[in-house]
Amino acid sequence: MAPELEPESRRRRKLSAIMMADVSGFSRMMGADEDTTVDQIKEFHRRMKLLVEQFEGRVVDTAGDSVFGEFDSVVNAVRCACRIQEERALENSQKSAEQRIHTRIGIHLGDVIIEDYRVYGDGVNIAARLEGLADPGGITVSDAVHGTVRGKVSASFVDQGEQQVKNIVHPVRAFKLTPAKPPPSQSAMLRLPDRPSLAVLPFTNMSGDPEQEYFADGIAEDVLTTLSKIQELMVIARNSSFVFKGQTRDIREIGRILGARYMLEGSVRKVGNRVRLTAQLIDSLDGSHLWADRFDGGLDDVFDLQDRITQEIVGALEVKLAFGEQARVWRKRSGSPLVYEYFLKGQSFYVNFDRHTHAQARDQLERALEINPVFTPALYTLGFALTDQARFGWEKDRAASYEAALDCATRALAADPGCGEAYTVISYVRTFQHRHDEAVAAGEKAITLSPSGTVAYHMAGMSHGYAGNFRKAALYEEQAHRLCPIHQNQYMVDEARARFHLSDFMAARDIASRVLTEKPRWLTAHSVLVAALWSLGSEDEARVVAKELLVRHPNFSVGRWARGLPYRRQEDLDTLLSPLRRAGLPE
Repeated sequence: MAPELEPESRRRRKLSAIMMADVSGFSRMMGADEDTTVDQIKEFHRRMKLLVEQFEGRVVDTAGDSVFGEFDSVVNAVRCACRIQEERALENSQKSAEQRIHTRIGIHLGDVIIEDYRVYGDGVNIAARLEGLADPGGITVSDAVHGTVRGKVSASFVDQGEQQVKNIVHPVRAFKLTPAKPPPSQSAMLRLPDRPSLAVLPFTNMSGDPEQEYFADGIAEDVLTTLSKIQELMVIARNSSFVFKGQTRDIREIGRILGARYMLEGSVRKVGNRVRLTAQLIDSLDGSHLWADRFDGGLDDVFDLQDRITQEIVGALEVKLAFGEQARVWRKRSGSPLVYEYFLKGQSFYVNFDRHTHAQARDQLERALEINPVFTPALYTLGFALTDQARFGWEKDRAASYEAALDCATRALAADPGCGEAYTVISYVRTFQHRHDEAVAAGEKAITLSPSGTVAYHMAGMSHGYAGNFRKAALYEEQAHRLCPIHQNQYMVDEARARFHLSDFMAARDIASRVLTEKPRWLTAHSVLVAALWSLGSEDEARVVAKELLVRHPNFSVGRWARGLPYRRQEDLDTLLSPLRRAGLPE
């Protein structure tokens, strides 16, 4: 009896980007050490799945040392492949030659058959053959992929001509893809500095109540903020260290990714008015524990508990505080557990950057300040929120919002003259009020008071950039990026703009392209990329990116965008805008 045919309705055709990846030298590795290789391949599969899903694809199959991924977007497929090889290169740089895993990747765009969760057809076979043509650590793509992504990804292509490959009737034209080199700040990212470097990982909420996540995050961030004020420490920013929330990653791997030697991890249990904090300090070079302790107290003791943690860390790292630094570093008290809770809730809303969450943050921070009008963390955080609302047009009366933000900064400095964050608020406001000398001076003061202040370096860099000091702007944004090596888009955008004005158009292009891989709607990154490509003579690519910008932002106009850029000198603004107009963007 003939087997029953599958129903036609379960089978469909679609245009897909197919990515094939495998490990070069897998058989040799298995022959040398089966157990270690199996563990490495399992971790390889896990990481590949995460990256494929991050770029909106799906893993169709894994077999042995190979991974088969399918994407609706060929641009996402190529960007995913570039990220995979970038991570592989980073991992391999930390290992001996025998331990390194080199990956080959092939990508094809073609019509495929999808049945249930499986994918069939020549499109799959061609991708597999292209993978076989790739060098270890390399990427090879078809002509269809090359034609689609050219000008949309930061990469170069070498035409390898038509290739006759196994089981494919017609020759396949192949291109070797080489991702653009990262900017200098990327290559320097993982070097450990001379002074002790530290990352505070998100504390685990042990309260059994998901609503208390904001409290656990707030405790960890407060410890991080206090440590970042110490001159002899380099502390990684929250935006990078908190990426690992909920993940079970090896501490040594996290240390390599963040470029920090020491990791602080802990947990928070809050039951009623009682708080228990546990913390441990780990050396990421070998995973050894340097210090661990447990702290118990009431909610009104929480600042004392945090101070004890930070002071013991300073002691464990044998860091000597400068004269007067101890009095400046340890925090001002909130005066009320309720004030602290309002502040933590407001802070948790603020970091989820959005018009709606900013309004919620403002409400919670104002509640805290009604009880304690001189609680400096609430004052400067409200100052940032008010400035954002004015800058992005979320408030009708921008001038009033800027003045309210300055009032918050003034009140914070009256309560604590060493509050570096208040000077950062002043720098931010004065930049967008076109008072550039005051903005630069406040930014420099903020850096002095917050030597590991990522936002301080970023805002100071922004103020220098709009004032026309582009070399210093690039330097400061680079340092902000070093302190926040993950999710550092806002710092990289301003560095790209500064590099453009320094006529380093290739760096501007590469940095802007890198930002767009994670934030494809970022208008400033798109605009800088258009300007950089045009200035490099890649006029066709600039026009392609300009059209892509208009697809994502159909109401864009050069004049409207320019009104939000507070340059001191009109000639600097014109230098940026001229290539946008020439690339076809509307006035």
